[in-house]
Amino acid sequence: MSNSTSSDSWGSRVGLILAMAGNAVGLGNFLRFPVQAVNNGGGAFIIPYLVCFLLMGIPLLWIEWSSGRFGGKSGHHSTPFVLDSMDKRQFWKYIGVFGIFTNVAVAAYYCYIESWTMAYVYHSISGTFSGLNQGQVADFFTRYIDVSHSTTGIPYEAVIFYVFCLALNTFILSRGLHGVERAAKIGMPLLILFGIVLAIRGLTLGDSGATPEHPDANAFEGLNFLWTPQFDSLTNPKVWLAAAGQIFFTLSVGMGTVQCYASYVRSRDDIALNAVSAGFMNEFVEVVLGSLIVIPIAAGYLGVDWLKENAGFGMAFQTMPYLFQQWGPALSVFAGVMWFGLLFFAGITSSLAMGTPWMGFMRDEFGFSRNKGAWTFGAVVLALGLPTVFFYQQGVFDEYDYWAGTVSLVVFALAETILFAWIFGMDKGWKEINEGGDIKVPLIYKYIIKWVTPLLLLFVFVGSLVTPKNNDWVNALNNGWELDNSSIIKQITNTGLKEQITAATDPAIITALEDKMFYVSLARFILLALFIGLSFLVYLAYKRRKAEGRIT
Repeated sequence: MSNSTSSDSWGSRVGLILAMAGNAVGLGNFLRFPVQAVNNGGGAFIIPYLVCFLLMGIPLLWIEWSSGRFGGKSGHHSTPFVLDSMDKRQFWKYIGVFGIFTNVAVAAYYCYIESWTMAYVYHSISGTFSGLNQGQVADFFTRYIDVSHSTTGIPYEAVIFYVFCLALNTFILSRGLHGVERAAKIGMPLLILFGIVLAIRGLTLGDSGATPEHPDANAFEGLNFLWTPQFDSLTNPKVWLAAAGQIFFTLSVGMGTVQCYASYVRSRDDIALNAVSAGFMNEFVEVVLGSLIVIPIAAGYLGVDWLKENAGFGMAFQTMPYLFQQWGPALSVFAGVMWFGLLFFAGITSSLAMGTPWMGFMRDEFGFSRNKGAWTFGAVVLALGLPTVFFYQQGVFDEYDYWAGTVSLVVFALAETILFAWIFGMDKGWKEINEGGDIKVPLIYKYIIKWVTPLLLLFVFVGSLVTPKNNDWVNALNNGWELDNSSIIKQITNTGLKEQITAATDPAIITALEDKMFYVSLARFILLALFIGLSFLVYLAYKRRKAEGRIT
């Protein structure tokens, strides 16, 4: 069955581009990008970020779009057999397992963050944050996720919103690509509208939010900090690694979702312009809207010095509701609904994409209907995700994010780039990228994809594998290479946790750390079991194909 006759297809080009952009535009655009920018020197971060976008992000989009469409020509809608169609050596289909594994595992905790945004829309409307000071708003978030505040050990509100959020995702997925496309057509314009309104407020705040506690607060200082280039940091590998890592998060490459979406594109439809359009739409949302909301509003009320010290993922939930209260009772509700509504739409357009590789694989290989594919995906994600809800503070959430949402992306992106450029062959790959294209891809990208992109990916992987202590690369090169606890090697051995246990003297703290060690191991066991289980399904699918004569 070719992709042109598939029972599921995109209704329009606009819908496809919005769905692809929605896949890329996620919570990281508004929560992770501003934090990465602040923590890596503001303007110093932007130059490596844009270079990585052009040399790694855009090439990976073209690789994944063209690979997906190529596999779709043979009726493959998931990465195990998309990769298998590009090279018949059997191990590629098991490398392709990453393209299902990553989505299922990331969806498990990503939908939990998404459910926070739903809860905060409700609490913004109900006036929960009215009259609370900054510390009390931050405490609300802590109570929301902390099971110790419940007498039964169950965070009921968090569980209810999580299950409801996952059920909504599952229902939309059960409508097939048309459901995903409709959600993107609604969600993306609303996301951009909400973002523009909040960005205008960030641009017009000025120093009107300064208080005796923060007399130097000025929104423009936040923008100056972000956009002033600091050229001396361009030689710092830490900044480059952070920039390259952000590209993975922001474009959703290395996951398998792009290949899955592209596999439903007709065989001679454009992918060259579509990929660039989706990529640049994501960059507009991230670099323009993402930088004009959190950073200037926080700097406008609390000052740049506070921002430098406190920038973190939790700002969106622990700080922004308090800042919105400064706008008055009516506007604070309006701002809260727009901000958390924006995050919700950013989240759900990405989480919907995460369900499609599972559904495509189960339909292709085991004949699952859309309903059955969607609801089995929901059930698996619920089983994997509840531990992130119940044991969030014991590190399960962070383990999922690190191994499935970070390391797996780099490993899979490196593997698929080597396959595309060196095994499938750059000549065939270049032809596939340009086939039916509405633009002619500059010839320089043929060499960038073959040489520069894989070397950049290798740099990211090796840099993450052997990160030097304190991220001090210069010192490591000159005085001996001591690994940082954030390196993959040290993470595998739990070195950081073991050091904390050894250094602790309070029995209660030791017990808590030992409990965390247990839950970290449990999270890794769950992820490993998921990967092995999916690999077994791929093996069964291969046997079915062989028995049915679909492969030799």
